[in-house]
Parts: sequence; C-alpha cells; structure tokens
Amino acid sequence: MSSSDLAESPRTPAIPNGSGAAALLAAGIGCFALAILAVAADKFALIKKTLDFYNPTGPLSGVTTTAIGVWLLSWAILEWRWKNRTVAAPAICAVAFALLILSLILTFPPAADLL
Repeated sequence: MSSSDLAESPRTPAIPNGSGAAALLAAGIGCFALAILAVAADKFALIKKTLDFYNPTGPLSGVTTTAIGVWLLSWAILEWRWKNRTVAAPAICAVAFALLILSLILTFPPAADLL
C-alpha cells in the first residue's frame, strides 16, 4: 500500500470515548473526595460531628457515604456532558491519576498530620 492509497482512503470516524473518560475522571474525583473528607473529619470537630451518620462507626460512615455520593454525582454529570463525545483521553487519564496519587498521599497518616 503506497502513501497515495492512504491519502485517498476515507477517514475512519473517531469512536466516542466520553463515557469511559467520564467514569475514569469520576473515580479520581471520588477518591480525592474521600481523602479530603477523611482529613477534614479528623481535623475539625464540626465536620466530624456532621459526618457521624452511624454512631458505631463514627465519622467514617459519613465520609464514605458522602464520597460515594460525590463519585456518583460527578460520574452522572460527566457522563451527561461527554456521552457522545470524543475527549482528550490522555489528559483525562493524567488528571484522574494525579487525583488518585494526591488521595493516597492525603490518606497516609504522616502526610495528613502535616495539615
């Protein structure tokens, strides 16, 4: 196949990747929300009291429940916006990965104690 054959062939339409990108970014957002809420509940008495949904588990019940809510809400919004679009997947993967790394750092006790 020569280069002229490639130039004459019709361009293959891009497959929308918005749904996958929405799920990936929402997961990063949900992880980051979990880390922020965990640190906030540990440091501030008012947030700790507010997130205590179930007494035997303490604020962990509210932290996880709220983080799951943030994850689902962000996924729904991103899915609605990106459903039939082709988005910059490498950039979205990088942001999601960065949020995951920040989440891991924030949930590491020595790092959380610095705040």
